[in-house]
Amino acid sequence: MIKVNCLNPIAKVGMNLLPDTFGTTDNLAEADAVLVRSAAMHELSLPKSLLAVARAGAGVNNIPLEPCADAGIVVFNTPGANANGVKEMVIAGMLLAARDIRGGMDWVSANKDDETIGKTMEKAKSKFAGTEIKGKKLGVIGLGAIGVIVANAATHLGMEVIGCDPFLSVANALNLSRNVKIVKSNSEIFAECDYISVHVPLVDDTKGMFNKASLSMMKDGVVILNFSRDLLVNEDDMGEALSSGKVAKYVTDFPTKKIANMEHVIAFPHLGASTAESEDNCAVMAVKQIVEFIEDGNITNSVNYPAMDAGKCQTAARICVCHKNIPNMLAQFTGVFSAAGINIETMVNKSRGNYAYTVLDICAKATAELVDKVNAIEGVLKARAIQ
Repeated sequence: MIKVNCLNPIAKVGMNLLPDTFGTTDNLAEADAVLVRSAAMHELSLPKSLLAVARAGAGVNNIPLEPCADAGIVVFNTPGANANGVKEMVIAGMLLAARDIRGGMDWVSANKDDETIGKTMEKAKSKFAGTEIKGKKLGVIGLGAIGVIVANAATHLGMEVIGCDPFLSVANALNLSRNVKIVKSNSEIFAECDYISVHVPLVDDTKGMFNKASLSMMKDGVVILNFSRDLLVNEDDMGEALSSGKVAKYVTDFPTKKIANMEHVIAFPHLGASTAESEDNCAVMAVKQIVEFIEDGNITNSVNYPAMDAGKCQTAARICVCHKNIPNMLAQFTGVFSAAGINIETMVNKSRGNYAYTVLDICAKATAELVDKVNAIEGVLKARAIQ
């Protein structure tokens, strides 16, 4: 029985996809797989039995990726599963920034006992006048699953859209509207756009990317929307830009104490993917990835190991090996099976940075002794048999 530990509640529509050979456990120490949403895993002691961690969401800042990779634990996420929920929040954020909807609603609430509210509101509403987003220019930084559909939706709202992503995939490029103009650098977006929406991961190169230097390049009165990560923005520099009017509104799904107390900030309590549909989609994708990996050894949407699709095993057994990406590994693997008189029907190897993954389909049952010999090879992080 494969044991799955859920560090957060996972939608039933996903959990119901677990085969009969899988069961859940509340004890992390005996888990073969972990499903997680927002729970912090950096301080957890992960068991040697653990094969995989699946994050029901896109961000993986709560998971110790390199320690997992070093332990031969494949970490998955679910890119695109919550994309529509985030897209709708971005559009809502733009509308809230363009029109003082909140101010108008607050006025109605404050004057709800006024018998002549129908008349007084006609005089008061000018205070809450805004602008339309049609005809305005939106810059989208990061054209992944979310960025692409944000850009496409904005074109349908009559906005002029430009996007930038040096790592734009073929699949995402094909899904992008032909009305979206691609530019080579973020500086072009900074200089031209009325609205800027950022959809990039938090890495060393993106941390603090909205700072005094980049903000100074922008048009006066720009609106910045951040539904990615709080640390993409230098808070002190943003505060100065908001005070001076360089930035008209900062819309974020990641308020900190400092940001939440600034004027001209529209902040939400991390609601981007908080829809029933997004949670269901993430749960379904996460569970499917875990099952596919454990049953067949295939890897889809891993953030620390390479993608691998070896199909279904058609031989007596399949050996799956997480290992360091160093020379002579494949020769050592084949040597183990050759010494045992076992033929390798197919072998697939992929690498990603310092780590690699190899799948070998063999024409004999895989004994525990055979798997132990593979695990004993220096550079092997975790080997297992599927048969």
